[in-house]
Amino acid sequence: MKRFIENYKGEKFDIIVVGGGITGAAVAYAASSRGMKVALLEKADFGGATSAATSKLIHGGLRYLANMEFGLVRESLIERRILGNIAPNFVYPIPFMIPSYRKYRGGMWMIMAGMFLYDMLSFDKKNTWDKSKELPNHQSYRRKKTLRLEPNVKKKKLTGSTIFYDYQSIFPERLTLSFVKSAIDYGAEVSNYSKVTSFKYSDDKITGVIVQDLINNKEVEVNAPLIINCGGTWADMILEMASGKKEFNYKVKRSEGIHIITKKMNNEHVISLVKDNSKHFMIMPWRNHSIIGTTDKEYFGNPDDYKVSKESIMEVIEEVNEYYGADELKYEDIQFAYGGLRPLVDDQTEGSYESSRKYEVYDNEKDGIKGLITVEGGKYTTSRNLASTVLEVVQKKLGLELKDSITYNNYLSGSEIKDMEQFMIKLHKKYSESFEKNTIEYIGRNYGTESKYIFDIALSDSKLSEVLNADGEILAEVSYAIKHEMAKTLKDIFLRRTGLGTLGNPGDELIEKVSNLAGKMLNWDENRKQKEKTELKKAFELPK
Repeated sequence: MKRFIENYKGEKFDIIVVGGGITGAAVAYAASSRGMKVALLEKADFGGATSAATSKLIHGGLRYLANMEFGLVRESLIERRILGNIAPNFVYPIPFMIPSYRKYRGGMWMIMAGMFLYDMLSFDKKNTWDKSKELPNHQSYRRKKTLRLEPNVKKKKLTGSTIFYDYQSIFPERLTLSFVKSAIDYGAEVSNYSKVTSFKYSDDKITGVIVQDLINNKEVEVNAPLIINCGGTWADMILEMASGKKEFNYKVKRSEGIHIITKKMNNEHVISLVKDNSKHFMIMPWRNHSIIGTTDKEYFGNPDDYKVSKESIMEVIEEVNEYYGADELKYEDIQFAYGGLRPLVDDQTEGSYESSRKYEVYDNEKDGIKGLITVEGGKYTTSRNLASTVLEVVQKKLGLELKDSITYNNYLSGSEIKDMEQFMIKLHKKYSESFEKNTIEYIGRNYGTESKYIFDIALSDSKLSEVLNADGEILAEVSYAIKHEMAKTLKDIFLRRTGLGTLGNPGDELIEKVSNLAGKMLNWDENRKQKEKTELKKAFELPK
């Protein structure tokens, strides 16, 4: 991976995609795989905002059944299966448990009806390329077995539970990066830290964008007859910039979602709990810890100013203490908190929880902005299909006859694995004499077929084989992130290329070790290195 902006010679692209979250990455992949010349521009780092603030799930959207949104649920279930096929190292079956209680709000008959309908809508869930990705139908258990499976659920008035299955995405940031790499494999040019600052026009039509290369502090013009606005929660700001108006008559509706990470509070099930207001939250197992979330409330401020608040964290803590049966959770038990803003289609229902995650692809020529298409709404699970929808609009807009879509039946870059279990067995056989079991497991699953490059780097320099955390991560990952994955900051390394910081602050000693290697490889002076460490540590701080 190389930032094309640094050596750009002025060649013209077919489309420019603005925004390098999962939607922009999927659009860039869809377009390049169908024969288009694509430039993907991201103002910060790929997948660094909303796409990194997920519950780490690939799911069908069970709760949307309550809104009778059968089409959205069916689409999500199809895309769930496709992602399990094309990204087998990132996506794994995980059981969900819904505990049931006497006088349960909404009634158990509604849950059972929803379960049968969910199974019916996912009738093809066993048609997976890898048999280990098959999902069973739902099951119901009595109180005794429920407590045997998950002893920490609230016991008072417990009558039993319902178990159903979706997928867990073990590293959404690297899954997003895999879409970016797939686009590159088909010829797309990509660049992070490349901020679009204005639009170029000719005869009242957009012909390109002015880009600020934030790494080298220089301005570059990039040309294309069509721009795809995949700015997500920043989409309205891009529209204002393109229109030349300070107040454009369109605003993105933003929903805040936060998660907290604590010590392990549950076993292997995602515990889905329904509150008295009929909203729900989940306690999810992940890396021998628990992720708890998410919140879902409308956000009205500037998205650039968004931060997780203590108030939001306390809301999650209070919910856990009220609806879950484990020991009381305290603020000091929170290891890490992360959050983001989800973009919603603006005509959805009042409040953000009741809004679905539907999407729209809008031709801004209707607003007098020729040469711009804006993508609104959506969710991580359906991003691949959303990208296909975008390409149908692009094809008509530009009068092109594109190749057929292949993204539904092509492995993502680094995920070309027919049998995940056999792949891991072979890795253990090959590397067991040089690396610990947990290192092989972590590298194999998070890097897929690229794991051999990590192991080669470590074997070529014993210093880079040093184990850094309980998951078995090694220093070679840092070297790989910088050399081959466009990592430019410590936050890129700790929060998006590796898992070294995704459980919270790993400690000064590890931060110093990684910053020394990164500083040497990226030619940082002492001031820059100190600045990087300060910015990273801020990301780990909980609000006071």
